[in-house]
Amino acid sequence: MQIGVHFPQAEIDPDPSVIRDFAQTVEGLGFSHVNMPDHVIQTRTPRGPLPLANNYTTEFPHHETMTTLTFIAAVTSTLGLKSAVLIMPQRPAVLVAKQAAELDLLSGGRLQMGLGIGWNEAEYEALDMQFSNRARRLEEQIEVMRKLWTEEHVTYAGEWHTINDAGLAPMPFQRPIPIWIGAIADAAVRRAGRLADGWQVIAFDQQSDSTAEKFELFRTAAREAGRDASTLGIEATLFAGEGGPDAWAEGARQWIEAGATQLVFRPPGNFADIMQAIESFGPLVKEL
Repeated sequence: MQIGVHFPQAEIDPDPSVIRDFAQTVEGLGFSHVNMPDHVIQTRTPRGPLPLANNYTTEFPHHETMTTLTFIAAVTSTLGLKSAVLIMPQRPAVLVAKQAAELDLLSGGRLQMGLGIGWNEAEYEALDMQFSNRARRLEEQIEVMRKLWTEEHVTYAGEWHTINDAGLAPMPFQRPIPIWIGAIADAAVRRAGRLADGWQVIAFDQQSDSTAEKFELFRTAAREAGRDASTLGIEATLFAGEGGPDAWAEGARQWIEAGATQLVFRPPGNFADIMQAIESFGPLVKEL
């Protein structure tokens, strides 16, 4: 079982040495990867669905996803790197494909690209991208990026992208880089089943009566698209609630029984609390 750690965006000190120590500690404890969230710009006051938007003001810093993952790649040797999730339609697909290819190459093939469509219209506005068509645009972006990661020269004419006999050089280490889609809404879960290499179960979707239904929705969409659902990944978030490491390990086992193929560990609290939880849970990771 692959168990990663959520990068504590708002809680960690912006000092590069602290980020380095965090990454090296996580790697040394045997965690498989680090998940890096994404928000480019935050508003002064909450704008968007509440209570979610309360945590995405300028009072909650967010390091830039691809740059920080590149830094983490440079100070580690085996730790996997995952955007979880990059709000893809607010970015140009060809540029992201280039950034991802370079990061994957420099890290020796350690990158997983978790993508989503987001909810924060203010970011789309600031980045001069359209919010209303983001779901359809994501599907075309995925197609474009996979072509750029696997074909030296691409010719493509889509609704939003035109490439005329051009390509990336250098190419990524992985061809293609695995793509995961972060989703909780039924339409997005089905999109992940149709298109992605894995489904990133959105963090606040925890074990409930609807868990099995969501998992089956993902698998059904994959089968209807002519894909083998057993080859696709599912990553769920393991929150460090009350009870300590043994209780967290039991929570991990429940997710595994539900069908998760990998997990991301997400402790609450300030940075000291987060590190204490990571160091407490680390010795149990290899047993799961």
